Amino acid sequence: MDTVDTKTRSRMMAAVGHKNTKPEMILRRALHHNGFRYVFNDKRLPGSPDLVFKKYHSIVFVHGCFWHRHGCKYSTIPRTRVHFWNKKFEANIKRDLKNIAELKKLGWHVKVIWECQLKGSEKQILREVKIIIKWLKNKDIHVC
Repeated sequence: MDTVDTKTRSRMMAAVGHKNTKPEMILRRALHHNGFRYVFNDKRLPGSPDLVFKKYHSIVFVHGCFWHRHGCKYSTIPRTRVHFWNKKFEANIKRDLKNIAELKKLGWHVKVIWECQLKGSEKQILREVKIIIKWLKNKDIHVC
């Protein structure tokens, strides 16, 4: 059972940000530190991608495991209103796939990095950043 009323819960959930999240900021700082420049949350592109690397014609989405259903330990399902949440999650996944398909059709290279990949030790985060840097620089790695 929820500990707050429906109106309060709705207000709380509406306040959950979709821009400048902690995982996104970690990645942005690390890539900027390594000399990469990007545009973030470009509303002119499908899905307002988190990071747009025009020089590399590449896009990186930083997805929250809960909202985008990664399948890891962070993608739990709330115990109340299960049907509502399943519908919500299905719509999110469908929208993500549609946006990625549209971006690829426009010729963009697209990569999704998950919130859980940017949690943990500094060593783990650095490993993920190196993978993205390699992906950006090496056109052979781009799989559309």
